[in-house]
Amino acid sequence: MLTFPNAKINIGLRIVEKRSDGYHNLESLFYPVRGLRDCLEIGSAHELQFINTGLHIDAPAEKNLCVTAWKLLHEQYGIAPVRIHLHKIIPFGAGLGGGSADAAFVLTALNEYFDLQLSVETVEVLALQLGSDCPFFVRNRPQFVQGRGEIFTPATIDLSGYYIVLVNPGIHVSTAQAYAGVKPLKRAKTLFEEFDPNPQHWRGVVENDFEPSVCTQFPAIAELKTAMYAAGALYAAMSGSGSTVYGIFEEKPQVQFKNIIWEGGL
Repeated sequence: MLTFPNAKINIGLRIVEKRSDGYHNLESLFYPVRGLRDCLEIGSAHELQFINTGLHIDAPAEKNLCVTAWKLLHEQYGIAPVRIHLHKIIPFGAGLGGGSADAAFVLTALNEYFDLQLSVETVEVLALQLGSDCPFFVRNRPQFVQGRGEIFTPATIDLSGYYIVLVNPGIHVSTAQAYAGVKPLKRAKTLFEEFDPNPQHWRGVVENDFEPSVCTQFPAIAELKTAMYAAGALYAAMSGSGSTVYGIFEEKPQVQFKNIIWEGGL
């Protein structure tokens, strides 16, 4: 079985409050970027195998979320061993949800492969055990996200007529590092209540709460965002906790950015 886990971007990201369990409640709009994808193959095996090609994942196989996803279904539903081959293209630690997508796609693929007939809602509950962003990739469509990433509201937004450029400056921003510079703030209205679906109205209004502190530590990220606007972007932002910056354009920009990881129509 062959499947292609895709990336996502955050359109706005608010850190609302710190929870008693150590997580943070947030508000964001997750939008899938289907053109930037990993390649995931699942096949039969006598014992569990995990193979990584493409970008090298610097972690033991047993700690990879794809393996953890298989273990979760093995423990709860007794599924047999499989061979998981992940060809990694989406940069990890880049704010694009690549690892979360891989894990969620493994759950969805194994559900089909073993004919478990689990509902979408059940797969989402399982995915949340793997990571806060994982449930989004089960339905894999634009969603307003609240809570720690498990509360969804469908978003009626369509960016299919726009052009996106994703640039990764090669800076690693750890999640802990990003959160350390953020002071949670609960607004009078949620992002969902205030959101305007027209990207021409987002600049200076739809913000990522991680940006001020991360850009202070890594000026190259702020410079990249400025360059996107100079090239005619309707909107530019850092995705997630970074360090990928994306720009949304009406058409392909004339400027050729360095370190592009993907560009094309949304």
